[in-house]
Amino acid sequence: MSRFWALALKELRQIRRDRRLTISLIVPPTLQILLFGFALDSDVRNLRLGVVDESRSAESRALISTLTENETFRLTAQHATADGLGRALATGRLDVGVVVPYDFVRLRSRERPATVQVLLNAANANTAQIAQGHVEGAVARINRDAAGARDAPVELRAAFLYNPGLVNAWFIVTGVFGTLIVLNGSLVSAATMIREKERGTVEQLLMTPASALEVIAAKLVPLFGLLMGMVGLVLLVARLVFGVPFRGSAALVLAASACCVLTGIGLGTLISTVARSANQAQLVGFFVNPPLAMLSGGLTPIEAMPGWVQPLTLLNPIAHFATIARGVLVKGVGLDVVYPNLLALIALATVFVGVSAWRFRRQLS
Repeated sequence: MSRFWALALKELRQIRRDRRLTISLIVPPTLQILLFGFALDSDVRNLRLGVVDESRSAESRALISTLTENETFRLTAQHATADGLGRALATGRLDVGVVVPYDFVRLRSRERPATVQVLLNAANANTAQIAQGHVEGAVARINRDAAGARDAPVELRAAFLYNPGLVNAWFIVTGVFGTLIVLNGSLVSAATMIREKERGTVEQLLMTPASALEVIAAKLVPLFGLLMGMVGLVLLVARLVFGVPFRGSAALVLAASACCVLTGIGLGTLISTVARSANQAQLVGFFVNPPLAMLSGGLTPIEAMPGWVQPLTLLNPIAHFATIARGVLVKGVGLDVVYPNLLALIALATVFVGVSAWRFRRQLS
């Protein structure tokens, strides 16, 4: 036992002297549990609500006030027509729309039920169902009060847009799609670069007449081709197995996929320039890839995250790709709607590939 404790104390002293190991055991797990605890929240909050109030009466304003009195809905805009409300839902500026008819007060005063239309963005089937439940609960409270005042009840007519069958797999598949591209791209490129280091073949490449940029390009292009083949396979599986609709431009989805692939390759190459071995690359990837996946909105809605976490998704390529995939494939929108996300993907791919190539070139020199 004395020999055992002597060896154990020696290991503890070694760990204490290794500052990087100590920091990696304390700081990243703490940050990850905080981020994941806030981000992976199944509660639906701050859904963007748009209203078309054709009645413009005290009763219609009371209905809207009842809908927005909790944290589920946040009144974002009031539209003059139902067509404008529909365009806002199609472009992703709204999650829920409510249309109050012009004869809302007249029907209730004549003790006839007044129908209120509710338009739900069902690209995320789970969120749409939860939102419908909250709307029904608010209307039920109004009807209880109306029963005491002997007013006619309010009836709902719900319409699930883009996913009337409420197929939850469409939301999951389009969200996981970008996660697979970026994570596989980073893992494959990091493993390839690290293998070159460990085998010493980088020094052999330096003996060839090829320049550093030619060496880097020769390494990136085959990886890009292989990963784009994986993209085609994933799209085929999504269509044939899960029935994900292809309502928009396939070229637009492929362009976004190419940017995502380049981002993943750049991220993996950057990790390989920091790590010195395959084990170190895996450790660094563990602290980078899970936050990218969890803070992307691929599995849980971004609206459900706290306000201080949501800006972080602007720097996440998976979040932008998920928006493009769901908008183009499920909703059928075009470049005029998703161009901000595509420009963000292009910028992120340029930054990651540029920085990683610069660092790899410095190591070669």
